Amino acid sequence: MINKDHFQKLLPLIGPIALLLLWSLILEAKWAKPILLPPPGATLAYMADSFMSGAIFGDLFATIKRTFYAFAIATAIGVPLGIILGSNEKIYRSVEFLIDFFRSTPSSALIPLFMLIFGITDINKIAIAAFAAVLVILFNSAYGVMNAKKTRVNAAKTMGIPTRFIFKDILLMESLPQTFVGLRMGISMALVIVIVAEMFIGSENGLGHRIIDAQQVFNVKEMYSSILITGALGYGLNLLFLISEKRIVHWGGKA
Repeated sequence: MINKDHFQKLLPLIGPIALLLLWSLILEAKWAKPILLPPPGATLAYMADSFMSGAIFGDLFATIKRTFYAFAIATAIGVPLGIILGSNEKIYRSVEFLIDFFRSTPSSALIPLFMLIFGITDINKIAIAAFAAVLVILFNSAYGVMNAKKTRVNAAKTMGIPTRFIFKDILLMESLPQTFVGLRMGISMALVIVIVAEMFIGSENGLGHRIIDAQQVFNVKEMYSSILITGALGYGLNLLFLISEKRIVHWGGKA
């Protein structure tokens, strides 16, 4: 009999198993032709072979490299700027329209603009991904500072604690949970935009290039296996940040 702890550990497997069952059901019910949707077993075998042969590693590492470069740039800009804007609500409100406007604009729609500025280069892909991620990170960092518990701030001021200590020990620490939410969303956003850029901006490698290239030559097994690898990469990055958040911001959500 499975106890509660073992059941909790098995919960993450329910989603992948449900996906494979639904995939198989679609083929069994003949809702899709195998030539367009290969069986899950054949697709997973193709994916395993691409790892065993090393064929996937060049594209995988290229995408990871671009994603982390874009994320590093976005973090270096978004976190400090968000903290500065969030510490003065009047300044944030004065630029709030610009932040929300560009945050609401699909970054993929700006690809032509970035192509004019940076050309068809790796810098283009990194720049547009960093632009998309920085807005998410900045927004969350700013609101993390603005939503810091006012009672603690007021109590510290009443006790005559210097402003620099209030900023460092209260505002910054209180903003970390929200900032980590922004970082987690930011790296996911960076990956999405990098994949899109690899698909539609001249690229010789990357998972996005691999997916679109496989689609054009009708290699559906490679296309689906590359899509699965992309999804697994996004899930892995999100999980990495969730674990880091729990260890670093262990007080998040506590009174």
